[in-house]
Amino acid sequence: MKGYKAPSFQDRATASAKAKDKALAKMKAVPQLTEEQLAEQMARRAEREAAAEAKAAKAREAREEKQRLVEEKKAEAKREEAARLEALAPPSKKSEAELKAARDARYAARKNRK
Repeated sequence: MKGYKAPSFQDRATASAKAKDKALAKMKAVPQLTEEQLAEQMARRAEREAAAEAKAAKAREAREEKQRLVEEKKAEAKREEAARLEALAPPSKKSEAELKAARDARYAARKNRK
């Protein structure tokens, strides 16, 4: 029985060249696209890109609409909470203008006493 014989440099270089030739032949065998086929491919690609852009725009609009609805719900909840707290708060006896008038009257009375 023969032992393993390691390939020499020449054997490896030959195998590499054959592999390159085989790959080149395979690439040459692929038919080249005509102008019509290239134009058709580009048109399909443009259609796909346009459809993807439309889909992205629709998703963006849906996301913005959802965000707007969430913000509206938050604002409504704040208004309801403010109304609830206002209803629970004891009513103020006098308005600011009335309080100011009373303070001014006290001040004037104090001035008159002196």
